[in-house]
Amino acid sequence: MTAKLRIGILGAGRIAVPAIIAPARGHSDITVHCIAARDAERAEAFAHSHEIPFWAASYDAMLTRDDIDLVYIGLPPMLHREWTERALRAGKAVLCEKPFALNTEEAEAMVAAAGRAGVPLIEAFHYRYHPLFRTLEALVADGAIGRVVSARAWLRYPIPEDAGEHRWSAAAGGGALMDLGCYPVHALRSLLGDAKVADARMAFERGVDRAVAACLSFASGVRATLHASMRTSAPSSGIILNGTSGRLMVRGFLMPHRGADAVLERSGTRTRLDVDPVTTFAAQLDHVVAVLRGEAQPLTGGADAAANMVLIDAIRAQARIRSAD
Repeated sequence: MTAKLRIGILGAGRIAVPAIIAPARGHSDITVHCIAARDAERAEAFAHSHEIPFWAASYDAMLTRDDIDLVYIGLPPMLHREWTERALRAGKAVLCEKPFALNTEEAEAMVAAAGRAGVPLIEAFHYRYHPLFRTLEALVADGAIGRVVSARAWLRYPIPEDAGEHRWSAAAGGGALMDLGCYPVHALRSLLGDAKVADARMAFERGVDRAVAACLSFASGVRATLHASMRTSAPSSGIILNGTSGRLMVRGFLMPHRGADAVLERSGTRTRLDVDPVTTFAAQLDHVVAVLRGEAQPLTGGADAAANMVLIDAIRAQARIRSAD
């Protein structure tokens, strides 16, 4: 890799701006070098709008360039496996948006492809890199609330039914479980380890799960519930961990830089945790750079990405079609 990390973006969607373009502006050693979209005119317009020096007339055209170190894949989930594997075969490291794949089989194939290519493949669970979540991990590991006995996590976010909105398309990999539920699934796994599905239910609309709820049983004995919904009046995310000697509560874990409330309750005392103002996307990009420079091991992607998809598939397989609101 050259002294300056050169990023190529596949997909001229809105997510590329906060996820890559904005945090890259804070790095003198990173450049968003090229953008590829579904057609040349869209790519050129996006490049001009965001001051990206190069644009490619197709996804393939960008992958053939020898001046790209990292490919960010911000495409709909149905395209993740194909373009991740193509980028890996071209020798590019990949940061792939969540949900990683459509199912476990795809996820495992992508991980295997990264192994053959010998380059990093990271899943873009941006919340995972923020200092607040690192603090939660440390508190749980240090026994700050004793042994965790139960937990709850949720993410509710209004998804408008705009024309072409892939999150309202089951074929594109949309739905509440895939687009939103993947976050509380991953957060609970990151904090508590492996889990099995005890119960799950979904509410469907237009052939897509608009809401999902599940009860998980962890190897440690913890019972946890999760909920996600695309029908809500306002965004809401949270994690609550109940222990034998205390409780951890975080409201706004997904993007704590927008105003999270994090509290540790122990021995009758409530301590408000510090929330670093760094954005989750900036923290994610910092980590990706460290991985590509050989200074860190990926926290997401690889076996973690495959295991997350295993649990998502299990929730989907066991879900009963009934109210999940």
